[in-house]
Amino acid sequence: MRATATLPAADNALLDDSSISNNGPTAGHRRLAPSFPIMSQQSNSQENSTSLKGSSKDGSNGGTSTSTSSLTNAGPSSDGQFWNSTQRLAKKYRTEVAASASSVLSTMSTFPLDSVKTRMQTYKYAGFVDCVKQTYHTERLRGFFRGVTAPMLSITAVRTVSFSIYQRSKYAYSDWVKRNFGFDVMSHVASHGSLPNFWTVATFGAAGATAGSCITLIACPFELTKLSAQVSVLMADKKNCLKPGSHAIAASYQNKGTLKTMGNIVKHRGLGGLYTGFGLHLTRDTLGTAMYFITYESSKQLLTTFGGAGTHNNPFAVLIAGGMCGIVSWALIYPVDSAKSIYQRNSLMYSKGEKVEPVKIRFFQRNMYRGLGVSMARSCAVNAVFFSSFEFLKKRIKAMEDH
Repeated sequence: MRATATLPAADNALLDDSSISNNGPTAGHRRLAPSFPIMSQQSNSQENSTSLKGSSKDGSNGGTSTSTSSLTNAGPSSDGQFWNSTQRLAKKYRTEVAASASSVLSTMSTFPLDSVKTRMQTYKYAGFVDCVKQTYHTERLRGFFRGVTAPMLSITAVRTVSFSIYQRSKYAYSDWVKRNFGFDVMSHVASHGSLPNFWTVATFGAAGATAGSCITLIACPFELTKLSAQVSVLMADKKNCLKPGSHAIAASYQNKGTLKTMGNIVKHRGLGGLYTGFGLHLTRDTLGTAMYFITYESSKQLLTTFGGAGTHNNPFAVLIAGGMCGIVSWALIYPVDSAKSIYQRNSLMYSKGEKVEPVKIRFFQRNMYRGLGVSMARSCAVNAVFFSSFEFLKKRIKAMEDH
């Protein structure tokens, strides 16, 4: 709002009669606030007239100078207001901001390993090196980044939502434990020299399972699209077709972007086709995300305690814990993920209404663990990058806004 030069609060801030000398203005006259010089009635009248015209006022004993332009410039600029608002929003949603930025960085840097993992799950190769060689020979470098758009969108959205749900669930479950059992989970974890116990593991696991089950609704269509893009060239090969009539459908997924692939899935399998393999996906994400956060929080707590660090989120503990959580969670749920990938791959070769044979989850069976080493290496790298970036950005945002 534009400030207007007026008398300085004279109408609202009046002095007591006792604070004015006998020679000063009477009670019937206007009295100035004590921060301004008390002058004669004639001087006041002159100053009132001058001030209302927007010019400066100058008393004989050193008055103040006030103008419209000086009042206007004194207020905060629009750029400053915008920056302050941005800072407040960033602080309020620093978990979401840090998760989004870190997801983009970690996904782009490790996507080729994810592509190799999916190929090894769904088709037979002599090993990691053989898969890399064949992919590069037939598709060049582009083959390692096929389908990158889908996870760039989905993983960013999923991680942002997942971490937001996890953070809120963690504190909600911690409050419930404190009310019903008298144990303060968050205070225990934050205290120096503490160790994981039943309540911390249960709280982090329940919060992780809640986040994992919720994000499946967002992630399933995008992950199916990513898988289709990653194996589209292999599906189009006639020798890999499951039945004679499936080649035309399988070949239709080749060389399509994210949105066109989604449209192709809907064309052949209906709108519900975007959620092909949802049950397996839900099982994987619920169990996997629970173990993911249990491992991360507990590893970070142990490393901080035995490492003798003075702060809970020291960079070394975060880096190692981030790598560990990916390895442990994938070791647990990898057969579920393999069954999901195989079932989704098979389903893409069938039209709507055609029966697709279910794929059983077989733990400790060798063919269900193809690509596990690649997946662990990728997950270790992606989570080490992600959590290091995530914790760093959260701290920087908070520190920036505290100034």
